Amino acid sequence: MDITLQAHYPLIIAMIMAFVITVILGFPSIPLLRRLKAGQSIREDGPKSHLAKAGTPTMGGLFLIAAAVVTTLLVEPFSPDILVLVLSAVVFGIIGFIDDFIKVVLRRNLGLRAWQKMGLQIIAAGGLAVYQLKVSAFGTSIFVPFINTNLELGVWYVPFVVVFTVAVVNSVNLTDGLDGLAAGVTAMVSLFLGLTAVRFAYEGIGVYGGAVAGACLGFLVYNSKPARVFMGDTGSLALGGAVAAMAVLMNVTLIIPFLGGIFLAEALSVIIQVTYYKKTHKRFFRMAPLHHHFEIGGWGERKVVIVFYLVTLILCVISAWILW
Repeated sequence: MDITLQAHYPLIIAMIMAFVITVILGFPSIPLLRRLKAGQSIREDGPKSHLAKAGTPTMGGLFLIAAAVVTTLLVEPFSPDILVLVLSAVVFGIIGFIDDFIKVVLRRNLGLRAWQKMGLQIIAAGGLAVYQLKVSAFGTSIFVPFINTNLELGVWYVPFVVVFTVAVVNSVNLTDGLDGLAAGVTAMVSLFLGLTAVRFAYEGIGVYGGAVAGACLGFLVYNSKPARVFMGDTGSLALGGAVAAMAVLMNVTLIIPFLGGIFLAEALSVIIQVTYYKKTHKRFFRMAPLHHHFEIGGWGERKVVIVFYLVTLILCVISAWILW
C-alpha cells in the first residue's frame, strides 16, 4: 500500500503538538504535585537504589493524558471513534487517579481494594467492547495476524475484548517501575499503532496514536533517569486504556501481545512469580515484575530501560512486516 508523506502530516503535527504541550504543562504541574505532597512510596524489598526515589512527585499522568487528549481534539474533527478513544484514556486514568489519590494524598497505603479496581476496569472495558460490537465492520470477528484471516467469536466477542483491554491496562501498569520505561515503550507502541492506522485509513486513530506517542516523549523530559515525576497509576492505566482502545477499534488486538512483548513479559513474570511461590514458597525470579529481576541481577536501571527499548523497537519493525 503506497502511503504518501502528506497522509502522515496530521499524525506528525499531533505528535509534535502533544510533546510541546506536555513539556509546557510539566513546568507548573510538578511543583504543584510537590506542594500537594503527592510523593511516591518505594517498596522496601525492592532494589536499594530505588529508596532514593521516595517522595518524588507522582500522578504526573494527569498532564501527560491532558496533553494527548487536548491535542487529539484540536487536530482531529470530532467523531464517535475519537470520543471513545479519548474516553478510554480518561476513564482508566480516573480509576488510576482515585487509587493514587487514596494512597499518596490521603495516605491510605492500600488505595482501592483489588475488587474495586478490577470491577471499575471491567465496566470501562465493557463500554469499549459494546461500542465496537455495534459499529465494527468486522462484526464479532477478530483479525488473526501471521495467518491473515478473521476468527469469528460470536457471543464470546465482548468477553474477549473486556479481558484483552483489562490485560493490556494492567500490563502497562506493571511496566511502570523504572524511570522512563513505561513512557518510552508506550511511545513506540502508540506510534506504531498510529502509523498502522494511517496505512489502513483510520485517520482519527492515526492522530490519536501520534498524540499519545508525543505526550509520552514529552513526559520523558521529566521522567527519564533521574525522574523528577512519576506517572503513577493515573498515567499507566490511562496509557493502557489508550493502547487497548486503538487496537480494538482497528481490530488488531492479537498483534498487541507481540508488539507489546515487554508489556506481556512484565505481566507474565508477575503471574509466574505468584503461582510458583504459592506452590513452592520459593521465588522463580529474583523479583517481579521482570525489570526488577534484571536490576537485582546486576543490571543498572539505564541498561534495563535501554534494552527494553531496543526489544520494543525490534518488535515494532517485525510487527510492521506482519501487518503492513
